[in-house]
Amino acid sequence: MLQFKVDTEKCIKCEQCAKDCLWGVIEMDEYPVIPAERESSCIECQHCLAVCPTAALSILGKDPEQSLPLKDAFPTPESMERLIMGRRSTRRYKKEGVDPKLIHHLLEITSHAPTAVNQRNTVLTLIDDPVAMDRFRKEVTEAALQVAREGKIPPELKRMEKYLEGCAKGYDIIFRNAPHLLVASAPPDTYSPQADCHIAMSYFELLANSHGIGTVWNGIFRVVATGLVPEIGAKLGIPEDHQIVCAMSFGLPDVKYHRTVQRPGGTIRRAEV
Repeated sequence: MLQFKVDTEKCIKCEQCAKDCLWGVIEMDEYPVIPAERESSCIECQHCLAVCPTAALSILGKDPEQSLPLKDAFPTPESMERLIMGRRSTRRYKKEGVDPKLIHHLLEITSHAPTAVNQRNTVLTLIDDPVAMDRFRKEVTEAALQVAREGKIPPELKRMEKYLEGCAKGYDIIFRNAPHLLVASAPPDTYSPQADCHIAMSYFELLANSHGIGTVWNGIFRVVATGLVPEIGAKLGIPEDHQIVCAMSFGLPDVKYHRTVQRPGGTIRRAEV
């Protein structure tokens, strides 16, 4: 089932694969092996493939030579710090869309974001066509305004009235005129649906910003889709057994920021243990 194979000519018997196996699925005989009774415990994380120093190990039919080498591959601490501090919530976008091939490439990379117990149940639903986005923007805005006109906004969401007042005046408060939308969803019975979706979206945001793409966490749309117009999920084709956790609008920014901001440090305390 796991297609676990070891090239004995390359294997140096370092035992790193067995030591790094989370559930102890791999054991050492003369060479690493997975007993048949342990196969069902494998969570398919591929740590064994990644940790093998000689590319001797294959699992799930993966060729280790097709994986990217990690030597000297990570950004410097300084460049990573600047990316984290320099990303801004973008609310001004150019009308043109981002190259669909680039978007899908970014999403392929984002699929490497970690999930609890490697369940990988997060689904990212994308609108990559600016024309379709304009159509969706109009439909969602009108549906939300209709809820407001009928006085059906729940008391706990009364703050939405202020945003929808702007929409009624012709401002795109919900989507900020962004040409694209990304929605993260997951089944509620997943081990950690909220964290899984937010981690994936955070990965996408930083990766998109590194390519010069602007992003904004779209909490207003999430509230509209989950609290005002729940049929939006079906409109997007989000699986019925999923909950919408978060959303992000993105596109080519029509604004350029030249420096980081200077925020006070967060509340940090040393645990007394």
